[in-house]
Amino acid sequence: MAILGYARVSTGEQNLEPQLIELREAGCSRIHEEHASGANRARPVLARLIETIAPGDTLVVVRLDRLARSLVHLLQVIERLEARGAHFRSLHDPIDTSTPQGKFSLQVMGAVAELERALIAERTKAGLRAAKAEGRVGGNPGLKAREPSAIRKARLGRDEVYMQELLATAEEWVGPVRRHRPRLGWKAMAAHINAKLPPGRPEWSEIRLRRACARFVREGMMEASVLERAPRKDVDDRLMAVVAGIAGADPALTVRDIGRRLEKMREKTPRGGVRWNPSSVQMLLERARSHGLLDPEHPAT
Repeated sequence: MAILGYARVSTGEQNLEPQLIELREAGCSRIHEEHASGANRARPVLARLIETIAPGDTLVVVRLDRLARSLVHLLQVIERLEARGAHFRSLHDPIDTSTPQGKFSLQVMGAVAELERALIAERTKAGLRAAKAEGRVGGNPGLKAREPSAIRKARLGRDEVYMQELLATAEEWVGPVRRHRPRLGWKAMAAHINAKLPPGRPEWSEIRLRRACARFVREGMMEASVLERAPRKDVDDRLMAVVAGIAGADPALTVRDIGRRLEKMREKTPRGGVRWNPSSVQMLLERARSHGLLDPEHPAT
């Protein structure tokens, strides 16, 4: 279990050394340094750190403002760390998620954030009602006037929201893409990821997945090789990827269980039928193992 430090300053002219000294004294075995504005949530160093942190590790910062500039963003980052089984500690704030007191402080902060969101929503609604009563039309005047600065600000806002969505879902797709692209085509890749998603989670389309990968490549958060063209594959590669995703998500399933799951998903057999025989599932499992989509020792039989 490692103690990992994260140090950030907004510009290249600022000095990281005071943070580095405190983090070393706190016992950090490795310190990740980043020069980026706190208002910019798309920070490659922090994103890679969260993506690769191991269960039991602890991420340490000197102060909370080195990690996030808003309470909502802070809670999102800590939630992603907890999803990976990691802890978080701030040296100058009462936050240490490995202790009961730290968890309580985090719960209080979560309640404050929820109240803050509710108050903002209510003020927004009240403002819209007042504007409507006075006959004023809502909207951004700068955008309506097609002012370049307003358009640029709106685009940056949408881009930040999009990047946050990608970071929030990174655990679903980044690992599989790195392991299986470009050997697996985009259609099969999306099917493989979707087969592992819990019920109710939005599925990945080929286009959405390709766009997400292209964005991570541009940010330096993913290797450019994932965007290379896949070799020509057999028509049932998508089925192979779906079966591998189902089996990988729950190793306790038998081939009969996987067949029933495929029937519920209305997946046609390789011959176009609606009833799945165990032999068809077994064939696809063997192909998935040979393609590296499943561990060779996977227990499904």
